[in-house]
Amino acid sequence: MRRLLIGLALLLGAAGFAAPRRWRRFPSPVLAGAATFAGGCFWCTESDFDHVAGVVSTTSGYTGGHVANPDYEQVSAGGTGHAESVK
Repeated sequence: MRRLLIGLALLLGAAGFAAPRRWRRFPSPVLAGAATFAGGCFWCTESDFDHVAGVVSTTSGYTGGHVANPDYEQVSAGGTGHAESVK
């Protein structure tokens, strides 16, 4: 699953900013796109994306759900409808 997510991120990045034979470094985060991935534990997913060439930054959080501003304990206990995610 982890390889699938990393592969998808690489494809999404390459689709808009393809560079022959090597990764192009973005001159400014303003030019970069953003994607959100929910892939289980956000700490593990964030760490994986931090090591992918071309990723400018990562931020862990929650996506979906019906509780405003949930904390880690609420989401981990279930019932909020949120998934751990990485932007």
